[in-house]
Amino acid sequence: MQMNANRKIIVMPCSGIGKVHGLIAREVTYAVTDEMAPANAETLCLALLVSGDEEAKAKVREADCIAIDGCPKLCAAKNVEMAGGKVIRSTRVVDAFKNHRGAEPGTATTLADDGWKIVREIAGDIADRICCQCESSLAQARLGDGASAEEVK
Repeated sequence: MQMNANRKIIVMPCSGIGKVHGLIAREVTYAVTDEMAPANAETLCLALLVSGDEEAKAKVREADCIAIDGCPKLCAAKNVEMAGGKVIRSTRVVDAFKNHRGAEPGTATTLADDGWKIVREIAGDIADRICCQCESSLAQARLGDGASAEEVK
């Protein structure tokens, strides 16, 4: 997973309208881009990508992307790929529920405590991955500039 050290990773959530899984996907995205890794991650409106907006398509082609899909249909991941983007990680919210049997996450419009717990768990994992990747990309860029491996550490 090599990334341009100057580009943010795009975190693309599904729309998931009418489903709690979609709400969780969007809240995970906001947690990552607004709170946990704002210097290294940004989001983009899936509807712009789906409607063929040239600026949105150009952005996903130029950056590594993480897709967060609520269900197994993988709308976010598929649309990023159809627009020519590179999905470096695809996360399905529905898979997180395997570790939370019996959880009551809330509704399509409001998360309950269990839902927020799942949001934090998924967001933390994604933010950690983004930060590790950015550190690795920065080190690679410094090595490319002639720094020794010891200087990069």
